[in-house]
Amino acid sequence: MPLEILLALVAGGISITALILHLTGRSARTVMSAEQARDAWLRQFPEDKVGQILTAQDGHAALLQTSQGMGLVWAFGADTVARPLQGCNLRDVPTGLRVNFSEFAAPSTRLTLSETERTDWRLLMNTA
Repeated sequence: MPLEILLALVAGGISITALILHLTGRSARTVMSAEQARDAWLRQFPEDKVGQILTAQDGHAALLQTSQGMGLVWAFGADTVARPLQGCNLRDVPTGLRVNFSEFAAPSTRLTLSETERTDWRLLMNTA
């Protein structure tokens, strides 16, 4: 089979798969409750004890007090990512906060927060 045809088949197959996943709702961002945020944190850090959990109004992020300090869980498509907040930098953006981590695996994320949430979360995150 010529390489051009093979490349067209592969590209078409990937495109069709992505379209089907999107149309069936599997590409929607995760909306988390406090319990789901706790579970997401414990999947990545099973040895931690989770205390208080503050979820964003849109449900796409949660701030957690853990036995190791403050942590953040956020939606990454249909899945979640969890990271401790030690050594992070915060920057205001028009829609909320941008969190820059000091690690290669998760360089930064944007959180959609209301003005009140932004103030509260910034205060809590600065204590990390």
